[in-house]
Amino acid sequence: MRDELAARAASSGLSLEEFLRGELERIASRPGVSTWLAVVRGRKARSQTRVSPSDILRARDADRA
Repeated sequence: MRDELAARAASSGLSLEEFLRGELERIASRPGVSTWLAVVRGRKARSQTRVSPSDILRARDADRA
């Protein structure tokens, strides 16, 4: 794992420490799963729409045909 991370750092022209710091900052800047789910559920509640799973799958399958 260390060698892979070092290779990615080198290909980006960064030291391993710089690369890892950037990756950690990127991860930390994104919301956690529970926060993301709360946002999605809030949007869903505000939209007051309901699409059944079968309707979603039917639309998906129609797009593939």
